Amino acid sequence: MTEIAEPISAEQPRSLLERLTGIIAIFGGALALSVAMLATVSVGSRWLLNAPIDGDFEYVKMATAIAVFAYLPYAQARRANIFVDTFTGWLPPGVNRVLDAFWDLAYAAFMGFVGICLIYGTLDAIKSGETTMQRQLLIWPSIAISTALCLLVALTSVVSAALLFRTSRGSKP
Repeated sequence: MTEIAEPISAEQPRSLLERLTGIIAIFGGALALSVAMLATVSVGSRWLLNAPIDGDFEYVKMATAIAVFAYLPYAQARRANIFVDTFTGWLPPGVNRVLDAFWDLAYAAFMGFVGICLIYGTLDAIKSGETTMQRQLLIWPSIAISTALCLLVALTSVVSAALLFRTSRGSKP
């Protein structure tokens, strides 16, 4: 593992973006926990009472997407994403930081593209009034939240790339 890939230590001051993404990740964790409890109760009532929670899979599907997107910005802000340094581990730390910054920008571009596609998906879902099959829940709010979180990942990636570029030139992060 290269030096830059290490998560930020607890002693280092946390940026506003890292604190914001951390709060969002906590909400994502609470949402994931709620979904797990919902699924457990639904399976239990299906088994014991032959009466599952109506539309449980619809809630699980939408909430899981939001929860996953809620974790990604924090993982990027903490430099905790998985990476492989098989061919670059021997390079000087400054060169590795530039390479990592490049890949952060590539990640930002990809997530920005996905975010733009999700914007169109949100607008289409609003326009069509698309709902889930069983509970007739509007799907656009979950797509819109996922869109905002996806764009936050892109922003966080740009910020982390800028910090890496700055530190590769010898400045403090």
